[in-house]
Amino acid sequence: MIDKTTLYSSSILIVDDNPTNIALLEDILEEEGYDNYTSTTDPRMVVELHAKEKFDLLLLDIRMPYMNGIEVMLALRDQNQSDYLPILVLTAQTDQQTRQRALEAGAKDFLTKPFDHWEVLLRIRNMLVTRHYYKRQVVRGDLLEEQVRERTRALSEAQLEIVRRLGRAGEYRDNETGAHVIRMSKVAEILARGLGLENEMCERILHASPMHDVGKIAIPDAILLKPGPLDKAEWEIMKGHTTFGSDIMGDHPSDVILMASELALCHHEWWNGNGYPNGLKGENIPLCARIATVSDVFDALMSHRPYKEPWPVEKAVAYIKESSGTQFDPTVVEVFLDSLPAIMAVRKEHPDPEKG
Repeated sequence: MIDKTTLYSSSILIVDDNPTNIALLEDILEEEGYDNYTSTTDPRMVVELHAKEKFDLLLLDIRMPYMNGIEVMLALRDQNQSDYLPILVLTAQTDQQTRQRALEAGAKDFLTKPFDHWEVLLRIRNMLVTRHYYKRQVVRGDLLEEQVRERTRALSEAQLEIVRRLGRAGEYRDNETGAHVIRMSKVAEILARGLGLENEMCERILHASPMHDVGKIAIPDAILLKPGPLDKAEWEIMKGHTTFGSDIMGDHPSDVILMASELALCHHEWWNGNGYPNGLKGENIPLCARIATVSDVFDALMSHRPYKEPWPVEKAVAYIKESSGTQFDPTVVEVFLDSLPAIMAVRKEHPDPEKG
């Protein structure tokens, strides 16, 4: 139910070029207890007034100078296509054509002048009750929509956290700090933005790229942590981390999971086709993998591994440049070189801890 306080505080606009008619309606409203009404004899003011006040009900005459009631309703409809504004037409014109045009323009009810006080009050009350139920449903709808957004956001955050943790699990196998996946994912995002990709895609690369080495979970320690070079058989097993990773991520329809699976599979493909596991070449390699490859290799070169010491930055940058067009997509390398200050800032922000 709509309580009397809400009902009588409803905002009402009276539009009539005859001041006597306005005075009569104001007296009727005031006597009943309505205390929030506005009046105008100039129909040209209606759109502006409603834009400021958002009235709950419009009492509208039809025959007026400058703009007739039909024109007023059409102007309001253009302004408030997503809102429900009850309009009660008060008119001495009773012909069928006028009534049809008014209904088509947005009128919700009619009263013929002269009218009885009891009838105008009942029609006003009924229309205001409908208006307030509409507003209540809008509020409920907005609340439900916000709850859905919040739950969706929570699910998305939980999913991303699982993805990040899984990426860290793979990284801990041969880099106990896990800082590599943080750095390479942030650098991958920098490269994606430098390539002009849409924001959604850049964020997806940021969240999916930590998963690129998740397949290392399936690689035996004797191979993954071997301090020296791998023999041919060991190398074949090591290369399997790409397919293992793709299998682990699977084909869940989540955009992040699908990209993570793609990255795990393709991050060792080479621009010239000499990579693994499928020997993809050029633009047949997914763009996200071409981006992640540059980011991953650069950070790996500058990081400690069981089989190598960190490279100095000059040597690592030189390797990226020299491998443009062979291992790496030349366009990605160009963006990498242009983004070096931002990339080095990421390394400074997320360093590996010093060994004690």
